Amino acid sequence: MPMRDVDLERVKALPLFAGCSAETFRTVTGGAFLQRFPAGTTLLLEGDQVDFLYVLLDGIVELEGTWNDKETTLAVLRPVSTFILAAVVLDADALMSARTIERSDILMLSGEALRRAMKEDAQFGFAVAQELSGCYRGLVRALKNQKLRGGLERLANYLITQRLRQGGEPTFTLPHEKRVLASLLGMTPENLSRAFATLADYGVEVNGPQVTITRPVVLERLAKPNALIDNHKPVTDAPTGKAQRERWPIADDSTRAA
Repeated sequence: MPMRDVDLERVKALPLFAGCSAETFRTVTGGAFLQRFPAGTTLLLEGDQVDFLYVLLDGIVELEGTWNDKETTLAVLRPVSTFILAAVVLDADALMSARTIERSDILMLSGEALRRAMKEDAQFGFAVAQELSGCYRGLVRALKNQKLRGGLERLANYLITQRLRQGGEPTFTLPHEKRVLASLLGMTPENLSRAFATLADYGVEVNGPQVTITRPVVLERLAKPNALIDNHKPVTDAPTGKAQRERWPIADDSTRAA
């Protein structure tokens, strides 16, 4: 597909590129190409050599990991998102697989051009360091969430986070089907169903993808949200990109994935 000015403007608005010079941006995007992939397309597999930084402009992409015939969802990305940045910087193999959940438009930027721009433009190199640092901090949050909390507590905090990110109203919509949500939270679908049933005693009502929290104080008493683990800031609250840099897509809805 031909590159459109509006697509380039959306990429330029990302924190990674917002502060770079016009020359650097031309260098990084000069050899880029935009492709439309149907749902269910595998973009790359674990262990693949990574030649491009991917920018999701439209659609939904799922990042997955596998081991010993087991698989898990690491992230579900929505526009506008970048992914596989760390592998591009290190010129290393992918640690995650990526596939489209629905038809997606993806811009592919040359990894070699990006690495060259990092060396030649100190400001852009610093932006990449900030981006990766944000991913690291978000990953620490996710590890703490997984290691210090049980499944019921993880689900409770996830629901509190989604409620706040979607405006704070009692009723909100789960952004993913429950199979994906279970995998994101490190649970089986059966354990997720039991956890939702248990949370009914804490004021959580579920009707398909719609969730209503009728007793938020009671739910928070169970969840014990913590600012050093949880990040409730919506993306729209971060015009400078600071809040986004504190997030990691294992938790959900990030704008980048290392």
